[in-house]
Amino acid sequence: MSPGQRALTRSAIATGLLMLSMRAPCAALALPTDLGSLTLEDLGKVVVSSVTKNPEPLAKAPAAVYVISHDDIMRSGARSLPDILRLAPNLEVFQTSPGNYVITARGFNGNNIAQSFPNKLLVLIDGRSVYSPIFSGMYWDDQFVLPEDIERIEVISGPGGALWGANAVNGVINVITRSAADTRGGLLAVRVGNLESSAAVQYGGALGRDAHYRVYARNIRRHELDDAAGQPARNGWNSPQVGFRIDWDHGPADSIMLQGDLHDGRTDQPGADDARSTGADVLARWRHTISDTSNVQFQAYYDHVHRRGSNDGGSGFTLDTLDVEMQHGLAVGKRQQLLWGLGDRIYRYDIKPRIATASSLLWDPPRNTQSLVNAFVQDQVALTPGTTLTLGLKAEDDPYSGLSLMPRLRLSWQPGRSSLLWAAASRAVRTPTPFDEDVIEKLGPTVFLTGNPAFKREKLTAYEAGWRGQVATRATVSVSLYYNVYDDLRTVELSPTGLPLTWGNGMEGHTCGVEVWGSYAVSDWWQLGAGIDAQRQRLRFKPEASGLLGVSQAGDDPEYQGFVRSMMNLSDHWTLYADVRGVDALPDPKVPGYVELDLRLGWLVDDKLELSLAGSNLLHAWHQEYPFGNRIGRGVSLDARLNF
Repeated sequence: MSPGQRALTRSAIATGLLMLSMRAPCAALALPTDLGSLTLEDLGKVVVSSVTKNPEPLAKAPAAVYVISHDDIMRSGARSLPDILRLAPNLEVFQTSPGNYVITARGFNGNNIAQSFPNKLLVLIDGRSVYSPIFSGMYWDDQFVLPEDIERIEVISGPGGALWGANAVNGVINVITRSAADTRGGLLAVRVGNLESSAAVQYGGALGRDAHYRVYARNIRRHELDDAAGQPARNGWNSPQVGFRIDWDHGPADSIMLQGDLHDGRTDQPGADDARSTGADVLARWRHTISDTSNVQFQAYYDHVHRRGSNDGGSGFTLDTLDVEMQHGLAVGKRQQLLWGLGDRIYRYDIKPRIATASSLLWDPPRNTQSLVNAFVQDQVALTPGTTLTLGLKAEDDPYSGLSLMPRLRLSWQPGRSSLLWAAASRAVRTPTPFDEDVIEKLGPTVFLTGNPAFKREKLTAYEAGWRGQVATRATVSVSLYYNVYDDLRTVELSPTGLPLTWGNGMEGHTCGVEVWGSYAVSDWWQLGAGIDAQRQRLRFKPEASGLLGVSQAGDDPEYQGFVRSMMNLSDHWTLYADVRGVDALPDPKVPGYVELDLRLGWLVDDKLELSLAGSNLLHAWHQEYPFGNRIGRGVSLDARLNF
């Protein structure tokens, strides 16, 4: 990163200590008339449910939680879920190709050389877990939600194992979509650009007096990028998708939701057929109010994923998941709220191994059916009118490492109406997967690496504290500090004869960091927002570890990143969005840091049609975000959105 870029990034960071991102509600094609109302009471109107699984005001949520609102998404112009997640200051987002990303919270973004993948972030879409139990990671090219249908995205940095289970180690992302009753009528959204073109159509209406529906179809095409050496990667990607949602509300006591999606993504491969990723899911949820003090929820979903390559013998896998869960909330007196639940996730995988001339990747066994049973309990007690103690515990029985206990303690205190102090101590785990225990990799006839049947769960003990408050009439700030202690992190180890290599649990250490974001309403028509995420990693090998590949095999993370964001209502019909973000260099393998600028000018032609012109990565012809990843070029697009 050049001195000028560092100066710009540090300026963004300094500004970020004073501001908080905006939260202005917005109708589908209506501009907010007032961007100046920004108090902690306004934050209290934003309800979050991912911190305690109970709906609560954001101003009272005792966690490092950032909410990406529907209005944030519409103003930014982002169309894909990973690009939308760039709006959260407590996430690291790296694009590696037209369709693939690496996304983490609080570090551990993986290392391709060591076959280490980011596996400590849990992602949910309307309560449906979308991480792969085969390796605990994410296929981001399989995840899409129409931006117009997103109500909000709750991004929690920090462990969530006491509620959400294994793999919610460093954070939880919960994408919450809008009710079908809120998306009635028709929508046509079209984008034409040099990097990406897309089209989506949706229609929603009523089914009798109490039910509503919506159906949609979309396709996105992302053109090829250049590889790390500057040559065309010939890896264009497209993914058509269709889906539906039905909501039925029978008075205040009962509500039922049913939704589903189907997609078939394809990635170009030089000299071969397309690589394909087909997915389908269906989710059903019933909520019932038993009394004024008791409610129950039942949820079930089925998820099917089929991924296959083309230039390596047609390797790939099929994964089918069936998940059933129940939770019950009960108020005990006026000061205590109990929540408990049970669940079982059954998944079956069938892996076709990669068999090529130079290397092969095998699995033993290549197919299996496994079950993940869990139970949790949480007790929230109001010690005083402004002080709340939350105790939680989740027990999870996974097929490889057995029973895991994940406790959590949180304490929050509101000294006044304009601030919240909180502290927490938690334990979370990343449980073993088939990739940890069952994989066999060969180089020619030689077995090069094998899984380890004795592989242990990776462990985290986390200590957090934070403050959220109003520092001026039009300014609010959120500050979070954390100290994470890790044990039994996965490493590459030598066998007694040297080869084959195997997985071990030979690394330990700690990380510490600070996350700050804030917002300042300059006037009724202009808001500024900014944020910074800074961290330090201190990892080391245990005495018995081989030390192969160094501690960087756990992740190649920047020490800091920051942004400054401006949102303006230029008039009743024009908006201007600007976002400057800076990311520090990745240390090993080395990737230079960068500063980039995104702009979007929106024109509300009338109450049905909006046109916009957007540019991304405008400061440079290209930049690289991840080791061996593609060069991300400058993008320009024209968007049209029509309601009918």
